[in-house]
Amino acid sequence: MTGEDSNYRYFLTYSGVKLPLKLVSPIEAGGLGHRNTYIRASYDAEERLLRCEKIVYGEVELRHDYEYHANGALSRALIEMGGDETEMRFDSEGRVLSE
Repeated sequence: MTGEDSNYRYFLTYSGVKLPLKLVSPIEAGGLGHRNTYIRASYDAEERLLRCEKIVYGEVELRHDYEYHANGALSRALIEMGGDETEMRFDSEGRVLSE
């Protein structure tokens, strides 16, 4: 494992549909060798989810990138799946501004 890998956390799945995704069932990096599917995630210093990637057979199948307002509310979500990207922007109260 490289030093960069140590910045990731790993999960089995997520719950709900609200953004940012809520990742559940954490797993240790050492347990990934026996898994075909898992989620790799990175967080900022405030423990806000910055990126999550669904890894299937070693390939990124789905990616979410998040940015936040100063108050901690989600400001931007960039979702990539199958080569298609969707960008969503939110106001500081969490209301969708654009999709």
